[in-house]
Amino acid sequence: MRYREGQEVDSDYPYPESTQMMLEAAYWMSIPVGLVLLWMEIKGRVIWLKVWSFGLMALGIGILITGYFA
Repeated sequence: MRYREGQEVDSDYPYPESTQMMLEAAYWMSIPVGLVLLWMEIKGRVIWLKVWSFGLMALGIGILITGYFA
């Protein structure tokens, strides 16, 4: 993002609002995608899907929680 000369960058919101909204949407989408991967692991008994699904859900929830309390 470009700023005018002399304009200071807000350290609380370094990204434009649209970028921030897309990041939050991606974090929210990681939860259902993780649940689908977990369901696929249960049906197919593929261990790495369990690791990826738990990791994806944990990171998505963790980022949303830290963003809420920040």
